[in-house]
Order: sequence, then structure tokens, then C-alpha cells
Amino acid sequence: MKYTTEVVIDLTRDAFIEKLDNPDNMKHWMRGFLGYENLSGEPGQEGARMNMRFKMGKREMEMVETIIKRNMPEELHMTYDTKGVHNIQKNFFKEENGKTRWISESEFQFEGLGMKIMALLMPGAFKKQSRKYAEDFKNFAEKGISVLDAE
Repeated sequence: MKYTTEVVIDLTRDAFIEKLDNPDNMKHWMRGFLGYENLSGEPGQEGARMNMRFKMGKREMEMVETIIKRNMPEELHMTYDTKGVHNIQKNFFKEENGKTRWISESEFQFEGLGMKIMALLMPGAFKKQSRKYAEDFKNFAEKGISVLDAE
């Protein structure tokens, strides 16, 4: 399953990157984010791996982020792996009249019958989650509104 999410943030690209590139900010725009641990490599650089923990509803889940391409400030590509799901995230950042257009291309690959069925029945859930993260980042970056304030 592939789709693209776009959002325009009312910040210069440098200011946008500064907020996005700080892992301590993830808790402010990723609902359910519990924390992270660097596993290997230099944090934030190509090849770096990080374990991320989330609470989704009543269950907790973990995924491993691997940075596969870092060409800042233009692009940042990562993979996310958790049981039965491999996600490839290609992020592009375009400067437009003092604002930043964040274009995120998502590709999900599923293993196992259960995950494949869920993907077929609920593709909108994945798109909705990506849109929510983008909107929550926009609110945090532009207005300082943290998702922690809503919990």
C-alpha cells in the first residue's frame, strides 16, 4: 500500500527542520509516543537505528526506525519495522515563500495473513494516522500546541 501526505507549515525550512529533527519533540506531535532508545549509529544520521515505543489504545507497541537517506534540508528517508509491518517513509521538504511543504511518501509492506487482511479492510486507518501526525506536527511547530496537552 502506497500513499502521499502533504502539509504546508508556516515556518522557514530551517526552522521546520530544527523542530522535526529533534527526537525530544516527537512526544509533542506523535500521539501515544512513550519514548525512544538509540540502538546503533550516530543519532539522526544515515544508518542510525532507534527503538520507538507507543501506546495505541490499550496496547503498547515497539518499532525500529532506521535512517536510510539523509540529505538535509531537502529529504529524509527512514524505514519503520514492527511485527508484520515494514514501512518505508520518504520525506521531502520544499521551501515555498518562507513556508515549508512537507511531502511524505508512505509505503507499507505486510507479512502474515492477518496483517494483509487488516491492510485490505482498513487502508484509511493508515492514511488517517499519517494525516494526524502531519497536522499535529503543524500545530506544534506553528503554535506550540503539544498533543500531551490533550491527553
